[in-house]
Formats: sequence, structure tokens, C-alpha cells
Amino acid sequence: MQDIDPDDVLAAVSASFGRRIVGVISVALLGLLLIYLAIFQPPALAWQLFLLLIGAVSLWLAVRMWQATRHTVVLTETELRDTAGTVLATMDDIESIDRGFFAFKPSNGFLLTTKSPGPRTWQPGLWWRIGRRIGVGGMTPGAQSKSVSEIISIKVAQRDMGPKD
Repeated sequence: MQDIDPDDVLAAVSASFGRRIVGVISVALLGLLLIYLAIFQPPALAWQLFLLLIGAVSLWLAVRMWQATRHTVVLTETELRDTAGTVLATMDDIESIDRGFFAFKPSNGFLLTTKSPGPRTWQPGLWWRIGRRIGVGGMTPGAQSKSVSEIISIKVAQRDMGPKD
């Protein structure tokens, strides 16, 4: 885990323990239910294999979600990063931010568009990146995501206005 100086953090987005528990248990129960159906009420072989596969993927996803949501996304003066040390985007690389109702964004979150693409990454319940788009949110409270997105919007607007004379 990367050390981050608390004085450098402008705002942070994290999943509360209650949200983590509810989200992970929901996905894990789905996986267990699908596996139960496949074993104790077996349909045709193809459907049984499908149920087992989706059940196993759901259990794997529950574990990944638990691991991902133990981290926090933090905003500093220069970058948006998580506490695992992954830099989501630098402030200079952010092109736009979208918090709109119809934006393709995580629940209770926002969508960043960067100038340069990054590697595909997915931290279930916390953030994802596909090319130039980064979604932050999911299991996070809306108020935290909103404050981070508003600070980013202000910083991007200040940057785009240029230096003051």
C-alpha cells in the first residue's frame, strides 16, 4: 500500500464498510444460488454448465469487489489515484468530466475523459478505466463522489482559463 500524506489530499472517495458488506454478500449469494440450482435442480447439461460458470464468476467477482473496495480513491493537487498506488489520471491529462444523469458512469459517480488512453483496469465497486474513459464510483457515497468531481471541474476550468496576468 502506498503512503499518501494526508495534507496533500483534497478529497477522497471510499466505500463504507456497510456498503461493502451489502454489495459483496449480494454478489456472493447470487453465485451460491446459481451453483445450488445447477447442482440440486439440474437443467439440461448445457444450462447446468452455464449456471456453474456464472456462479463461479460471481463468487470470484465478490472476492475481487472485497479486495478493490478496501482502497480509497484520493484527489491531490496533481493527480487522482487510489491508495494502492495506481494513478487514475493526472490533472494535466484530464480533458473533461461528466456527472450527468445520462452519462455512462458508475452509480453515485462520475466519468472522466483523459487526453491519452491508459490500460484497461477494473476495480469493482470503486473505479474502472477503458481507453480514455475513467469511471469513479459504484459502492461509494454520492456526496463523496460529487465533492471530488466538483473539485476536479474547478481545477480543469482554472487550467483551461490559463495563467492570470
